[in-house]
Amino acid sequence: MNLVACPLMNTLIEDAMTLEYLTSNNQWTKNATAGKDFGATATALAVAELEPIGKFNIVGYFPVTKQLVNMFHGRGKGLSEAGAV
Repeated sequence: MNLVACPLMNTLIEDAMTLEYLTSNNQWTKNATAGKDFGATATALAVAELEPIGKFNIVGYFPVTKQLVNMFHGRGKGLSEAGAV
């Protein structure tokens, strides 16, 4: 699924367990405004599937209204698959 990019919406990766967003420097934050905008759902999905997290959501974030819309969900590599102890 690939939605048309909307200039008023940021496409973010959300860790479904912690409800944190991936930032540009590969950190996690509770602040959606600080989350990295991947621009398109397909781009965000490709990155999220490689992240060492379990369940994730691809969300649309509208900074003007601070509204979040869940657009897609899936599973990352998970901590054990990514080599974590």
